[in-house]
Amino acid sequence: SFSLDDEYLWKGPFYFIQGADPQFGLMKSWAIGDTKNGDDEWGEEIKLTEQAVQAINKLNPKPKFFVLCGDLIHGMPGTRWRKDQEQDLKNVLKNTDQDIPLVFVSGNHDIGNTPTRETIDNYCKNWGDDYFSFWVGGVFFLVLNSQLYFDSSKCPELKQAQDVWLNEQLAVAEKQKCKHIIVFQHIPLFLRTPDEDHDYFNLEKSVRQEIMEKFHKAGIKAVFSGHYHRNAGGSYKGLEMVVSSAIGCQLGEDTHGLRVVVVTDEKIVHRYCSLNELSSQGLEQELLDMLAKQN
Repeated sequence: SFSLDDEYLWKGPFYFIQGADPQFGLMKSWAIGDTKNGDDEWGEEIKLTEQAVQAINKLNPKPKFFVLCGDLIHGMPGTRWRKDQEQDLKNVLKNTDQDIPLVFVSGNHDIGNTPTRETIDNYCKNWGDDYFSFWVGGVFFLVLNSQLYFDSSKCPELKQAQDVWLNEQLAVAEKQKCKHIIVFQHIPLFLRTPDEDHDYFNLEKSVRQEIMEKFHKAGIKAVFSGHYHRNAGGSYKGLEMVVSSAIGCQLGEDTHGLRVVVVTDEKIVHRYCSLNELSSQGLEQELLDMLAKQN
C-alpha cells in the first residue's frame, strides 16, 4: 500500500500497467456462440493472465501498480461458474511481484449490467471497494464504478453516493495542486468521438456529457477503460479517452495485451503492447528514456 505523505509529492516520471477484461470464461462461450452458458472452461484465459503477470514481474524498473479495468471474470452474478472463475483468477494474480500493488475496477460482468446493492457488496468482499482514490508520486487517481452510470435503476442511492464522493474528491484534488488527475473505469465514456451514438460499449449521451464536462472542468487528463475488447479512444477538450483491448478474448483485430502508461511532468504517454512483445522485449527504449529524465 502507498504511504500517503510521500505520495502527494511529485518526484519525477513513473509508469504503471493497465490491463482489462481477463474475463475468465468468455473465450469458449464466444467461440461456441453461447455467451450466456458456454463459459465452463477458461484454461486459455488462465494462460494469458499468467503470461501477463510474468511479463509485468520481469519489467525493470518496476511499474508503480497494475490496474485491471473490469470484467475480471465472465460469469455474471448468480451464475454457475463464477466462484471457480474468481478463485482461478486470484490464484494467478497472487503471483504478481509483491512490490507491485494490484488495483481492481468493477465491470459489468463483475457486478451485473444492472447492479444491485447485493451484487456490489459481493464484489467489494471479493475485490475491494467499487470506487476509491489514491495518490502516487503527486498524481491523483480515481477508480469509478461505471455501472452506476450505465444503469443504476436498482440502486439509485448508490449512484448518488458515488456522485457526492466524486465531487468531494475533485475538490480535494483542486486544493492539493496535484500534477495530474487520472480516472479508471470499465465502460468508456465514448469509443472514438464524444458525440457518437450510445450503444452497449459506451455511456448514454446525456450522462456522458455531464461526466465529460465535470472531468474537463476538474482538469482530468485521461480516462482509461476496457469493456470494448479492442483498442480505441479519442478526446474531449483536452481530456483523453483511452480504451484498451483485453488480456482475454479479442473481439477485433488486436492482440492479447497490456497498456504501459508513462506519467511525465507535462503529459501522459501510453503504448498498448502485446503480451508476447512485453514478455520478450520489456519496455520500449523511448519509454525508458522518458522515465530516466529527471525534472
